[in-house]
Amino acid sequence: MPEPERRPGRFLVLEGIDGCGKTTQLERLRRWLPSSGLIHAGCALVVTREPGGTPLGQVLRQLLLHPPGEAAPVNRAELLLYAADRAQHVEQVIKPAMAAGHWVLSDRFSGSTAAYQGYGRGLSLDLIEQLEQVATGGLRPDLTLWLDVPVAESRRRRGDRPADRIEAGGEAFLEAVARGFAELAQRRGWCRVEAGADPAQVEAACRHHIAPLGLPR
Repeated sequence: MPEPERRPGRFLVLEGIDGCGKTTQLERLRRWLPSSGLIHAGCALVVTREPGGTPLGQVLRQLLLHPPGEAAPVNRAELLLYAADRAQHVEQVIKPAMAAGHWVLSDRFSGSTAAYQGYGRGLSLDLIEQLEQVATGGLRPDLTLWLDVPVAESRRRRGDRPADRIEAGGEAFLEAVARGFAELAQRRGWCRVEAGADPAQVEAACRHHIAPLGLPR
C-alpha cells in the first residue's frame, strides 16, 4: 500500500524590536507546539534564527553583531550580509524542513531586514525587497507574529545588558525601526501581539494566531 503523500510543513516567524520578548516566546512555543496536535504525526518542530541558522550564518552573525577590530560592515555591506545569511538559511534549513512536513519556527526573517536596514539605516526599501526575493526565492512565512512593545519598555527590559552592534544604534535609530515594524505589519498582514503583557498572556495570544494553521489542508 503506497504511503500517504506528506503534507508540506508550516513556516512561522517571530518579529519585533530587541527586548520585545521573542526569546521567551520562542522557548514557550518550542515546548508547546510539538504536543499541540497541530503538527502532523511523524513531523517535528525546527527552531532556528536569523542571522545564524546555519554554519555559514553563525560566522556572518559574528561579523554583523560582534565584528572584531575595524571589521564592522558599512550599511550596504550589512544589508548584503543579511541577504547572504537568509539565502543559506532558506536553502539549507527552511525549505528542506518544510518539504519533509516539519514546522519551522524562526526568530526573525526578512521583515527584520526591512525594519532595521530600511527604516532604521535609511536604505532603499525597493532594493531591500529585490534582495529579499533573491534570497528567499519567493518563500514567505505562513504566519508572522509581531511582538509589539514601546521602545522605552524594550530599553527597560534590556537594562544593563551589553548591546550588540545593531542594538547600539541609538534611540532615534530604534524609534525608526519600531515605526518600520508597525508599517510592515500593516502592509504585510502580520498578526500584532501586545507583548507588554504577562508572558503567559503573550503566549496565549500567540497560540490563538497559530492554531488555525493546524486545520486540515
